[in-house]
Amino acid sequence: MRNLLEEIYDNLIEGKAQEVKGLTEKALSQGFSPAMILQKGLIAAMDVVGWRFRQNEIYIPDVLMSSRAMHAGLYALKPHLENSREIFNARVVIGTVAGDLHDIGKNYVAMMLQGAGYQVINIGIDIPPEEFVAAVEEHQPEILGMSALLTTTMQEMHGTMELLVEKGLRDKVKVIVGGAPIIREFAQGVGADGYAPDAVSAVELVKKLLGS
Repeated sequence: MRNLLEEIYDNLIEGKAQEVKGLTEKALSQGFSPAMILQKGLIAAMDVVGWRFRQNEIYIPDVLMSSRAMHAGLYALKPHLENSREIFNARVVIGTVAGDLHDIGKNYVAMMLQGAGYQVINIGIDIPPEEFVAAVEEHQPEILGMSALLTTTMQEMHGTMELLVEKGLRDKVKVIVGGAPIIREFAQGVGADGYAPDAVSAVELVKKLLGS
């Protein structure tokens, strides 16, 4: 007979949000620790979803369904995870640069990172360099992610990178960038630590940068 963690795992891969939420609540009531449910049930399943996506076995709609199921499980876990940063892999601050109001792609990256077990602080859209830097000072993340969808706003990333250096914070955080107009050469030009063309790649990049 399968245990609850295996049921959570299978239902998340299949994108069954309500089932994942219910099974997570049931597992908590039966004494499974939040960390075990997160790592062995939710995160383990999202790792498989990411692998299948890279192998072209599933596609974006499938990944989105699994991500929603992941969030349903996290919703059930949230009261038990408050003030428990140690069970997360790392903390990530993410936002869209100043002048840019697009957030679908950025939110998708945030969802996937949460699904991979990272604590994500999504600071929103139209974020100037000063607010990115303030968020780094406040939350002390291991990763800062910046997104831009417009060629006219991607240059804002330069300003954030320069201000991080000015404030003495550049060596304290890894910076990743992404968005439709962003290419690897641009990321290198602004001094970012990495670039990801999509959400699944962003998760792999974060894992690589953190050596996890």
